[in-house]
Amino acid sequence: MLGRAKLLSKLFWPAIVTGIVLFSACENDINKIRELSANQVNTDVDTIHGVDIIYSDSAKVRFRVLAPLLLQYQGKKPYNLMPKTVNVIFFNKEDMTQMGTLTADTAIQSGDGNKLEFHKNVVAKNAKGETFKSDELIWDKSSKTMYSNKVVQIKMANGDIMNGTGFKSDQTLAHWTMTQSTGIFNVTDAPTQ
Repeated sequence: MLGRAKLLSKLFWPAIVTGIVLFSACENDINKIRELSANQVNTDVDTIHGVDIIYSDSAKVRFRVLAPLLLQYQGKKPYNLMPKTVNVIFFNKEDMTQMGTLTADTAIQSGDGNKLEFHKNVVAKNAKGETFKSDELIWDKSSKTMYSNKVVQIKMANGDIMNGTGFKSDQTLAHWTMTQSTGIFNVTDAPTQ
């Protein structure tokens, strides 16, 4: 009988200690949930499928944004999220010919609509045939510029490649600059005639 009491004692105290720890952990979790709930702002989300947005300037189409899904978050700081790829087509406003394209895995648009951030696998092409690759590209529509502070690779139409950071361009990617850059340039030894 004494052996059974020792066995129960060995099982009883660890069970009590475990119960106290679990109870205090539950209490902390409940407090954390209450805190998060108190800080949580009711946010409405509108879901739009098959997005086709056209941006115009002086009644002429300049850009077209296509995405399979757009989530519009309302609240204190509203924003739009395109989480399942986004495609942008740039047009020449004079004759509506296509001047370039941009694709990315996701895009976020600020609530005022002035900034559109492209993230992950960003690939853009301009009218000159130059291809831009990065993990981030920010389009500031108010200043009509695109820029990135992340690594950008530019492949020229002739095959030359430039890598760097500190990229800035006009919104059609026609006139760009890059700081802290390196490059691979094709050079021929043949004399020109």
